[in-house]
Amino acid sequence: MQNYYKKGKKNYLALDDLKTKDSFLEDKKIVLGLSGGIDSIVLLHYLHTHYPENLRVIHCNHHLSRYANQWVDFCQKLCQDLKIECENIDIYLENDANIEENARKKRYYSLSRSLDKNEVLCTAHHQDDQAETLLLQLFRGSGVAGLASMPKIKHLGGGIHYRPMLNINKVQIVEYARQHKLNWIEDDSNKDTNFRRNFLRLDVLPKLSSVYKNLTKTLSRSAKHQSEALRLSRELADIDLQKNNIISDSGRINSEELGKLENHRIKNILRHHLSLFGFLAPTDKIMEQIIELLYAKSDAKPLVSWGEFEIRRYQNELYFINSNIDKNENYCPLHKEFENLPNFSIRYRSEGQRIKLPGKNHSQSLKKVLQEANIPPWERNSLKMYYIDDELRAMERIGRMESAE
Repeated sequence: MQNYYKKGKKNYLALDDLKTKDSFLEDKKIVLGLSGGIDSIVLLHYLHTHYPENLRVIHCNHHLSRYANQWVDFCQKLCQDLKIECENIDIYLENDANIEENARKKRYYSLSRSLDKNEVLCTAHHQDDQAETLLLQLFRGSGVAGLASMPKIKHLGGGIHYRPMLNINKVQIVEYARQHKLNWIEDDSNKDTNFRRNFLRLDVLPKLSSVYKNLTKTLSRSAKHQSEALRLSRELADIDLQKNNIISDSGRINSEELGKLENHRIKNILRHHLSLFGFLAPTDKIMEQIIELLYAKSDAKPLVSWGEFEIRRYQNELYFINSNIDKNENYCPLHKEFENLPNFSIRYRSEGQRIKLPGKNHSQSLKKVLQEANIPPWERNSLKMYYIDDELRAMERIGRMESAE
């Protein structure tokens, strides 16, 4: 990830008030995630004041409130008055389990797909949000990555997700809104303490704040310390990977070399690697199963899965698999070459099948060819075989054929 910090100088991303311009946003193409609530309305006013020519807006309609369509109209009318492009994205949740988390995932997935290259998505998360996130992660028993809470900046899709108000507290936001006579909408769900974040915000933090002075600022500072610790742990993981030749020529983790390290270093590398793939952090129990996978016998077909995520081991290499990622049906160049020919068909391997590769005098067992190509067993049955007039002409990831038996 790009280093957004200048050594020996103050972090220029630290916007501590809403009176000055944010130097990071200069000459950037800005996309604001606008809900219509006070936080995002304040950020809209701030961005429109300083960067009016470089701003567009996206509103996500989750269809969870009976007022949802009214919020869409409010945001679109506001942007129309300000002459700002406003896009609405409809989001539908498939079930009611963990609504907050599912809505967040779908929202950011949709936003990432809507970002053009080098655009900066700005969201209105602030210091109080950061404090709530830290407590939520603490109560879940999260490690350093969770306690680091929300980063100020990170890559998202082809662009960047940036939280310019992360050092601004709620009091400052309300004061800014009143000073500029802004109008906003109130989300009726914000009063529902069945949501854990609302419970913390409405019931827990006010009581804690009556005892601990500047609590949200203090908790945000703790999150910053955890973020710095996270950077160190990831840097250590990179050092361990390079020093111990743990990354193989294929770019995968060599399980045999990884297994030579102490357990806490192994876990650090695995957590770092999983975060790079965007995988959900495994529980302690799952992590122990992954450690056991490193030492399992080669014929055990080792596999560890949690949710849609899997780690498999094959020929001393670890494969990280997200079963929810759609495969591109047409990514194979041979598919494009053959698909428009007469009598084209796609088939899959059969038991005991033999093939003849170009330049070979005799046919070979397809199973042996796939083994020699280092294609893991769980991928072999899904490889496409391209036939013309019932004759095998090519196979995905293997190449052209002369004939088959």
